[in-house]
Amino acid sequence: MWRMPRIKILLLLLFIFSCVCSSIRAAVSYDDKAIIINGRRRILMSGSIHYPRSTPEMWPGLIKKAKDGGLDVIQTYVFWNGHEPSPGKYNFEGRYDLVKFIKLIQEAGLYVNLRIGPYVCAEWNFGGFPVWLKYVPGMSFRTDNEPFKVAMERFTAKIVNMMKSEELFEPQGGPIILSQIENEYGPVEWDIGAPGKAYTKWAAQMANGLKTGVPWIMCKQEDAPDPMIDTCNGFYCEKFTPNKPYKPKMFTELWTGWFTEFGGPVPTRPVEDIAYAVARFIQNNGSFVNYYMYHGGTNFGRTAGGLFITTSYDYDAPIDEYGLLNEPKWGHLRDLHTAIKLIEPALVSAYPTVTYPGKNQEIHVFQAKSGGCAAFLSNFDPQVSAKITFGNSQYDLPPWSISILQDCKDEVFNTATVKAPSTQKKMTTVASFDWQSYDEEAPSSDDSDTFSMSGLYEQLNVTRDASDYLWYLTEIDISPNEEFLKNGQFPELTVMSAGHALHVFINNQLAGTVWGSLKNTKITFSQNVKLRAGVNKISMLSVSVGLANVGTHFENYNIGILGPITLKGLDDGTRDLTKQQWSYKVGLKGERLSLHTLDGSSSVEWLQGSFVAQKQPLTWYKTTFNAPKGDAPLALDMNGMGKGQIWVNGEGVGRYWPANKAHGNCDKCSYAGIYNENKCNQYCGEPSQRWYHVPRSWLRPTGNFLVIFEEWGGNPDWITLVQRTT
Repeated sequence: MWRMPRIKILLLLLFIFSCVCSSIRAAVSYDDKAIIINGRRRILMSGSIHYPRSTPEMWPGLIKKAKDGGLDVIQTYVFWNGHEPSPGKYNFEGRYDLVKFIKLIQEAGLYVNLRIGPYVCAEWNFGGFPVWLKYVPGMSFRTDNEPFKVAMERFTAKIVNMMKSEELFEPQGGPIILSQIENEYGPVEWDIGAPGKAYTKWAAQMANGLKTGVPWIMCKQEDAPDPMIDTCNGFYCEKFTPNKPYKPKMFTELWTGWFTEFGGPVPTRPVEDIAYAVARFIQNNGSFVNYYMYHGGTNFGRTAGGLFITTSYDYDAPIDEYGLLNEPKWGHLRDLHTAIKLIEPALVSAYPTVTYPGKNQEIHVFQAKSGGCAAFLSNFDPQVSAKITFGNSQYDLPPWSISILQDCKDEVFNTATVKAPSTQKKMTTVASFDWQSYDEEAPSSDDSDTFSMSGLYEQLNVTRDASDYLWYLTEIDISPNEEFLKNGQFPELTVMSAGHALHVFINNQLAGTVWGSLKNTKITFSQNVKLRAGVNKISMLSVSVGLANVGTHFENYNIGILGPITLKGLDDGTRDLTKQQWSYKVGLKGERLSLHTLDGSSSVEWLQGSFVAQKQPLTWYKTTFNAPKGDAPLALDMNGMGKGQIWVNGEGVGRYWPANKAHGNCDKCSYAGIYNENKCNQYCGEPSQRWYHVPRSWLRPTGNFLVIFEEWGGNPDWITLVQRTT
């Protein structure tokens, strides 16, 4: 038997190994037509599902519905502040079990687009950055700043290395085919200039250096350096072109609706227009479309950011907040995906030829060399139907619609012709509650956990976001000779605040409440206040409703009472209280005692029966209930309450604010014509959010512990547990 010399065997093995490695590194690539996976060009349909906005028990069902809806890819951000709540202390459990989430996607046979960021925006608290990051010495977010780059690279590398160790990148046999670094940075770069350009270049080089084996994308980043792929976000992206002709045309965020803000109506987007946006993008050589969101979910606890964002993040997505199909949106898009898959061979192997048969009309034809053919017939008129002659046939197109033809002959889909069934959402009451109450005590300046300083301090600087609440405490000495004590014309207290809500107490009595909005976070309390001779106690509770998540150097945005604070109408004129001695207390007594937990609640006396507080500010309520039978999703109907927070079995359901009614325009909605977030609103004059999702997995069969903290004063007897059905 012939024997090969050992050195030749070693060289041969080395050659084979290098070939295998080369093929592995090339397993995911791209060209101007598509993302290429193991040598095959693909038109990929993707949907955003954010793992912390649902529960692990919900994930398999959401993923299955995404697959059944015709998706190839699930896209998610990575939420830094959820994973590293304090420096070096990591959390990858429960709703933050990223590895489990990705492995479930893999088991379903879908791919993953992992948007590491680690800035995410996403209407998420502080844009996904941990608050401690702001207080690293010398820190400046998202620019050519060494402390930021060190922290960002460390976290990004941790996520990449975790994915590698679990063999989750596609070249390792895993589902991750794309990664994203940064997020919608282009507008910030334009604003700050040279430091932004340097940071973009650094971020790209840093990410590439991590050698994931899959392409990196940078969305809304026109100067994304090679080999980064620049991508588009918006309601429509058909006019977008990548910054280099050899990059694929990708739509990383096609907005299926819009987020809801407290005080605003609920935005919706007709599915006919979404399908139109997809088809128009694909006919213009698009190769990747991601729905933001495909399942929006819930901003549990205090994760909602961007100021005044509701706990619900439903986003009018194809799968609703509760995990149920939002029809006909889910079904119509499923039919669209089926049509696109039928013509995929032609789309990935040919460029379209375009003709213009009439006003507001286009025909895009993809004629592959292999003989495959696909056509898109478009009627861009928002009011008038069209008859388009193509080949030997005539096709009727409704206004604002696109028809897809298989083999350039058979119409398999029209964006405005909805065949999927429509469903109506129902909320059915399944339980009411017997409540007990506890009064939150206004603090005193000499409490052990208060501190005093001259002047006013910015809220986040004091709380470090450990609580939504910060007390500002001071005293005013009123002479018994003041004229207003005789004539009853009380002085006017004016307080200027950076929001987001403010409760003012004079001698432990509520004097008034003011609040802002997403469009106007600056608030002013100005009211005549009843003072008495001697020492008067002023207690002001400043309330945040999420931290800023977007904007150039949003880490420098202020919240809380910043002044000036004046008292007008005294005998000596107007007294400036801004720089006098102020005491501060972070959070509520009930928070410190953990009243939202079963053990903590036993530390105080609760009122029962006829003594339960009604319409009283700063009140805690507790009750127990049994889980209703079945598996239908559940929610709390908070209509009748003011503003506050909810916990079930110690888990934070989120902030509620049904007293903040929706202002805006809720005129009749037409699918046709350019869409924006103000076009198809609902629920004007009603609570911006009335129902609050309680995941089934949080409940036990019996003895579930429900706690509510009410800031404004409401009637708890109106609260019910409801069941969501369609």
